[in-house]
Amino acid sequence: MDLIKNVQSYITKMVDNVSGMKVLLLDVETTPIVSVVATQSFLLAHETYLVDRIDNKGREKMKHLKCVCFLRPSHESVQHLIDELRDPKYGEYHLYFSNILKKTVIERLAEVDENEVVRELQEFYADFSAINPDLYSLNLPKHMPIYGDSPQAWEGRAFQRSVEGVMASLLALKKKPLIRYEKMSTMAKTLAQEIHYQIQQESQLFEFRRADTPPILLILDRRNDPVTPLLTQWTYQAMVHEMLGIYNGRVDLSSVPDIKKDLKEIVLAVDQDLFYKKNKFLNFGDLGANIKSYVEEYQNKTKSNIKIESVTDMKRFVEEYPEFRKLSGNVSKHVTLVGELSRLVSELHLLEVSELEQSLACNESHASDLKALQKMIENSKISDRAKVRLVLLYALRYEKSPNNAITTLIELLHRNGISELDIKLIGTVMQYAGADQRQDDLFENENIFSRGKNVFKGLKGVENVYTQHTPHMANTIDLLVKGRLKETSYPFVDGSTRDKPQDIIIFMIGGATYEEAKLVAQLNSSIPGIRMVLGGTTIHNSDSFINEIREAYSRFPSSISPYGGRSNWR
Repeated sequence: MDLIKNVQSYITKMVDNVSGMKVLLLDVETTPIVSVVATQSFLLAHETYLVDRIDNKGREKMKHLKCVCFLRPSHESVQHLIDELRDPKYGEYHLYFSNILKKTVIERLAEVDENEVVRELQEFYADFSAINPDLYSLNLPKHMPIYGDSPQAWEGRAFQRSVEGVMASLLALKKKPLIRYEKMSTMAKTLAQEIHYQIQQESQLFEFRRADTPPILLILDRRNDPVTPLLTQWTYQAMVHEMLGIYNGRVDLSSVPDIKKDLKEIVLAVDQDLFYKKNKFLNFGDLGANIKSYVEEYQNKTKSNIKIESVTDMKRFVEEYPEFRKLSGNVSKHVTLVGELSRLVSELHLLEVSELEQSLACNESHASDLKALQKMIENSKISDRAKVRLVLLYALRYEKSPNNAITTLIELLHRNGISELDIKLIGTVMQYAGADQRQDDLFENENIFSRGKNVFKGLKGVENVYTQHTPHMANTIDLLVKGRLKETSYPFVDGSTRDKPQDIIIFMIGGATYEEAKLVAQLNSSIPGIRMVLGGTTIHNSDSFINEIREAYSRFPSSISPYGGRSNWR
């Protein structure tokens, strides 16, 4: 179950099926799907000399070129294609859609093809962004909020996009699963039931070879674990996303002091960058040592390349030069990136902040947590953003504690100049994912036998004080893998099985995180016979998670959202 290879396979088939010089036309949503897994040089090697957007009306007519279209079957993209076929700019068209196409759309396209330029039409189910081999995102855009008129209700377009995205992932992986969902989540139940219905409707597409044990699609809700996306991260991939943001495989470094022009935007893609692939889950300390080795490797290669004393030496240099230049750019990229992360860690005092975050997330120590938190709020060197996040973590952990000091901490935030809108966020998050909204015992306080439990003991170990936390998802997966996940809490949509699953597709409504992606990758490499994939409506860092909640509650009716309002969280 390698999502990157699956999407690359679809792209390869598209460009290989059409011989000769060609143009690749994408839409606003398939552009990032392709860009994260296919380089320009890859496309050129397959005689794809031009990549453009179908909504670009300024394209030239080039009848000598063949056109490969890879589009989502959305109303907008279909309409752009209809306009294109009425006045074709290329000699012939090969149409590929990223998801199931309605019969009515096929009929419309046939009617409009009066010039008879369409040579083929196929469905290739790459309707998601493959970030890691076992991680995908639907990249739900900011203009498509997932919540409707309450935190329990889907917004219509986001719901449809999520159904389509999950269906595409199942078809790409060739899995017809049994579906389970978190019982307390209305959104999870609604999505699970609709996917089950769609699988029945498209039964011919799901006629795959029957597995020894049925695959499981497990639908989870972010509201059951609001802690994971609130924590400072210390592994490379997660750290970059938390501090700088990774969007469609790119990182914007334009605000970095004294940044070189060619490093203002960099690409981070696991299939294009061996160093990133090897180090994406390493903690920051080990990463520093590996960066040093990487620089030394580059220096050694530089020395060997400088020595040119014969025609043979020169020939070898010319042959190796592209790879040498690529290595040079990659070393510069990662040295710059790690240097900026290091600067931010120091500037934002993240070591001190993270130590308290981890204590709040992992340990029941009210007196010392409260004392440390009060001191942190009064420290002018700590950012307002970090202070609010720390109070959020405190409120989530100690909400039901009879001696909690949430009110006192809110007053302390006021006295230290935190904006009213950001303080209101505390109440908003508690409404969104407080104890009464969550299905499980997030902090494992209810059962004295569960305290201190080490899920998947021996798998991870505590690397240091900053990486103690394990996502709540780990406990759910642990029970599922052992065949002990209760149907009363995680019911099946239809049917059931007592078999221990081998193939598991997890989908997180409300966004997955890179910490959870690391967990899934570790389980894939450490548990024989288990293959897992994680997907989400998006991939969150703490900013995007909080902004999504804030934006949702600003739209809810006043009866639901007494904490409305907007502010610049950053």
